[in-house]
Amino acid sequence: MPRLDIIHDEVKSALIKDGWTITHDPFTIQYKELKLYADLAAERPFAAERNGVKIVVEVKSFVGTSKLQDLKVALGQYDIYHSFLKVVAPERKLYVAISQTAYKGFFRKEAIQLIINTHPLPLIVVNLKTEEIVQWIN
Repeated sequence: MPRLDIIHDEVKSALIKDGWTITHDPFTIQYKELKLYADLAAERPFAAERNGVKIVVEVKSFVGTSKLQDLKVALGQYDIYHSFLKVVAPERKLYVAISQTAYKGFFRKEAIQLIINTHPLPLIVVNLKTEEIVQWIN
């Protein structure tokens, strides 16, 4: 199993504070002979089970020496996980969780916005100090 991202616990806590129930940590994505591990799976309980929202969350800190390289990895990972989830767990929506610092310092740059606007990458932006979700970006 892969190592947890350095902001894994803060993201998990933020999801719980926001009313999500963590159902898997990690979430295994198995398709044919491939087995992958997304960081978390969560669902928000509703009165009627069939109306429940279910998500899979891949946590990314963007603290590498090249944030652009980190983005390339995140986009590739998102594409692979998304492809498999459409088949093995179509009821779950995939998100990438990032820190508010990474969002403000990197993701809001004009060039990065062009990439994000042309390539779907649903984000959960988390304040790591308060362990709270500050923004959902679909």
